[in-house]
Amino acid sequence: MRILIMGGTRFIGVYLTKILVEQGHEVVLFNRGKKPAPVEGIQQIHGDRTDASQIKEKLASENFDAIFDNNGRELSDTQPLAEIFKGRVKHFVYMSSAGVYLKTDQLPHIEGDAIDPKSRHKGKHETEAYLIEQGLPFTSIRPTYIYGPQNYNDVEAWFFDRIVRDRPIPVPGNGLHITQLGHCKDLANAMAAVLGNEKAIAQIYNISGERFVTFDGLARACAIAAGKSPDELQIVHYDPKKFDFGKRKGFPLRVQHFFASVNKAMTELNWKPEYDLVSGLKDSFQNDFLASGRDKAEADFSVDDEILKAVQS
Repeated sequence: MRILIMGGTRFIGVYLTKILVEQGHEVVLFNRGKKPAPVEGIQQIHGDRTDASQIKEKLASENFDAIFDNNGRELSDTQPLAEIFKGRVKHFVYMSSAGVYLKTDQLPHIEGDAIDPKSRHKGKHETEAYLIEQGLPFTSIRPTYIYGPQNYNDVEAWFFDRIVRDRPIPVPGNGLHITQLGHCKDLANAMAAVLGNEKAIAQIYNISGERFVTFDGLARACAIAAGKSPDELQIVHYDPKKFDFGKRKGFPLRVQHFFASVNKAMTELNWKPEYDLVSGLKDSFQNDFLASGRDKAEADFSVDDEILKAVQS
């Protein structure tokens, strides 16, 4: 297949590009050209996807069998692409988010659950609804928290920063909130698995790790991945409602139960996560956190110090 990937030069796009090239597909990347291609010699088309005129100018004359829209956040990002390739593409794979789900007492989230109209990811659900309405042969992917090497969001690295420096880990609530992480390579493999799968057309799939974990359990798993004893970890619980951090983050995860079933993807896509949580975290710690020198870089713990001072006083 000739496949277009929107993005393709960082995090998930890097993994997906390598997998598709290894499978023998012709991969073309569309991005701003600020980072090198993850595979030498593949075609790149440079432009700003937020500019509809550039999308039409640079892509209208191109033909693709499939498109992976990895970085569209709002409907306005994806609509020009969909308009150009409606009726011309066999498969349109859209990167959504499990963050679209409405908070609920009944978990895990499954693909038919209610959507939160106030979610900061509502643009992604609006895009899904548009793709359905337009009749495009689409598949939507809804990850929970993604982790692994090249993660540009502070998820696991937030914990590693504190663990390698033997600092306390400030965890909101009682540490028993349950969440879920999925390794970036497992996500990319699931995305590749939808290609050529008729069952995947017009479907939505939650993609993440198979297991769920508490906040405290995640801290301990990160300690194990970093070669430290989880029993010696100092976890400090606090009430987040007593603090106003402004735009600063006190914790990298939403303070609620947040996890989703991946049974549908495993059944219909013949896909299974390769990584359990600890092995995935070890991969991230060794091949990203240490490899990038972040363990020796300066880190800002001012929010932690504010929490610890209030809790210990």
